[in-house]
This record gives sequence, C-alpha cells and structure tokens, in this order.
Amino acid sequence: MNGGHASPPQTWHRDGFTLSTAHADVDVAAVHRWLSEESYWARGIPRPVVEQSIAHAIPFTLRAAEEFAGFARVVTDRATIAYLGDVFILPPYRGLGLSKWMVECVLAHPDLQGLRRFLLATSDAHGLYAQYGFTPMKAPQKWMEIHRPDAYRSNPA
Repeated sequence: MNGGHASPPQTWHRDGFTLSTAHADVDVAAVHRWLSEESYWARGIPRPVVEQSIAHAIPFTLRAAEEFAGFARVVTDRATIAYLGDVFILPPYRGLGLSKWMVECVLAHPDLQGLRRFLLATSDAHGLYAQYGFTPMKAPQKWMEIHRPDAYRSNPA
C-alpha cells in the first residue's frame, strides 16, 4: 500500500505492445465505441458515463505501436478493495496472449497490492481469471446488488 496516494502512471512493454495507466493515453472514443456497440455489459453506454468511469479509475490502455488494441480499468480505494471491469482486446489482437498479460500487469500494479478483496464479473472468461487466483464467491448469499440492466436506455446522459 502507498498511504492512499496514487502511484505515478505505470507502463509495461512486450513484443511491440505497450500497456499504460496514464489517463492521457486512453483513447476515450475507441473505448466508448467498443463498450457501447460491442460489449454485452455496457451496450448503449453514453460517452459522458464512459469518460467519468475512466476518470475515477486506474485505466489500462493497450496499444500496438500507436494503434489502440485493448482496455481495462480498475475501480479501487487503493487499500482494501478493487473491481476489475471493462476488459477487452480488439479482435485483430486476440489470440496473442494479451488478455493474460493485461491481467498480470493489473495484478502487479503497485496501488493494487495487499487488498483484502479483488472483484470482477464475467459471463465468458472464467478460465482466464481463474489462472490468476480469481474464484467464484465463497458466500454469494452475503452479497447484494442494485442491478439496472437498462440504465443507459432509461437514463440519457
């Protein structure tokens, strides 16, 4: 832990790819386009909502040279809990082990060490995340949620 202060932006390099946590490196238009048009969890999400979600998280932007290739973000208090969300690799870059590398970098980030709980939700990538220690909740009956699947349609931004 770092006393509640955010670490400076982190950068990792591998095989011509760069992963950066600098907010300035996020291609907001590309992230919004993919989330709003392609994702199963945020279809129709308004751009201002995407912008705010990135501003209040640790963004992980994946690039192949200068071309946008993927994204993830972590919402955290940097002390006890984190939530990994909006993870995706664009189709031309899939099958290269980049999602594994991205998860490894997320888990190595200095602001995400020593947390009591690291959460995520997935419909189709359980095998990926299990490789890094994620498991089904031990006591899901203790958890509650307010889930609004149509929030982006009924709440225009």
